Amino acid sequence: MQEPKRVTGIGGIFFKSQDPAAVRSWYATHLGLDTSPYGTNFEWRHADKPELKGSTVWSPFAADTKYFDPSAKEFMINFRVENLEWLLGELKKEGVEQVGEMQDSEYGKFAHIVDPEGNKVELWEAKDEEDGKPA
Repeated sequence: MQEPKRVTGIGGIFFKSQDPAAVRSWYATHLGLDTSPYGTNFEWRHADKPELKGSTVWSPFAADTKYFDPSAKEFMINFRVENLEWLLGELKKEGVEQVGEMQDSEYGKFAHIVDPEGNKVELWEAKDEEDGKPA
């Protein structure tokens, strides 16, 4: 049996901002992003399953957010993965540090790891939508 793909794409780009509302407004005004208090979603279709919609999130966070902890960096990248539970098992065997427990939400499963530079990385097994309905 073939192993699942580890990373299938970028799920989101998150960064710290002194004034997230002003940053969202600037991007909406000058670059046309359709923003909300959570940033914006870029929707797309899966190349191998075009009936499935996916999304990539762009979101500024407050400068004092604790969501990026234990990383002291100003950003966090979210990677989309195919099978999060399997991947976490593989990463554990490889000595990769997991931060906290895996979370299961209406948007899918999430977990965090730390890379060798101390960057917190979010892993996301998305619940993608098919024709507007949850998968």
